Amino acid sequence: MTDRLEQIEVRIAYLEQANTQLSDELVKQQGELETLRMQLAALLQRQDAAQSAPSVYTAEEEKPPHY
Repeated sequence: MTDRLEQIEVRIAYLEQANTQLSDELVKQQGELETLRMQLAALLQRQDAAQSAPSVYTAEEEKPPHY
């Protein structure tokens, strides 16, 4: 009976440790996800700004009409 109880206690200790590790990893991933979301938002803003900005061409950059 005591051997069986000891095995159960060992399993519970293992599960508690695994639960703590998974929880820590989840917190880490949530932080990384938030960072990626902010970076994506910044990139989308830059893309929108680049698309809405008028393109200014110099005479040297423009192609002749026959192209």
